Amino acid sequence: MPELPEVETVARGLAAVWPGHRFVRVEARRPDLRKPLPTDFAARLTGRMVESVGRRAKYLLVRLDGGLTLLGHLGMSGAMVISKGRNEPPGPHDHVEFLSDDGTMVTYRDPRRFGLMDLTLDPASHPLLAHLGPEPLGPDFHEQALAMALNGKDASIKAALLDQNVVAGLGNIYVSESLFLSAIDPTRPAGSLKPGEINTLVTAIRAVLERAIAAGGSSLKDHVQPNGELGYFQHSFTVYDRAGQACPGCDCDIARTGGIKRIVQSGRSTFYCAKKQR
Repeated sequence: MPELPEVETVARGLAAVWPGHRFVRVEARRPDLRKPLPTDFAARLTGRMVESVGRRAKYLLVRLDGGLTLLGHLGMSGAMVISKGRNEPPGPHDHVEFLSDDGTMVTYRDPRRFGLMDLTLDPASHPLLAHLGPEPLGPDFHEQALAMALNGKDASIKAALLDQNVVAGLGNIYVSESLFLSAIDPTRPAGSLKPGEINTLVTAIRAVLERAIAAGGSSLKDHVQPNGELGYFQHSFTVYDRAGQACPGCDCDIARTGGIKRIVQSGRSTFYCAKKQR
């Protein structure tokens, strides 16, 4: 599932081509994705000018003239692919096309159809967004806010950071990487973290996300940038999907300890160094 860096990469790609241009044709080749598309979806978008493209958590927000916002989620295999016009017949997984007045075509491609698109006049109160916590790269995410959100929580710090009410946009990959960078054991109760550890964790989360965005996100299976290129942050993972290997900056005896460990928390794989992370 794409996490914040992957969605931010897509948002930046679309922001380079859409704002200031109108949709002259929108074509939806099926009535639904994960959920049904809104009534008159294509007709309501056709003729609209894009004012800005952004992101909230793992959701794309395309703000249009007239106050309408296109809200999108990429699901597990969705991609927004930019081209100049249509260079070939649409494929079986090309579900929605957006043609702009300058000839730019953006195709939403989604083999598994776990993505979604909706239209809203008030994104902040949309049911998918209204409950979300602060953006980890925004001004509302700081040591005091995270300390308040974690206070008294018995759940593991890994589970707490995956809770979108605590902080928006984090997923399995970047939580594992952030906890390693901050040297915090993912199994610790969230409420047990001390102020200094929370300060370190906030800094680590920001650093990991910024590096991942700069690398175009992580392409493990389906993620591609709008220009068709893969992300390459997966080549910089320190612990994620590195079970049995040595972790950077650690003098673990792999023969004795087995190196980076993999455990399952709430049905999700967690990777960590038992020596460094306490």
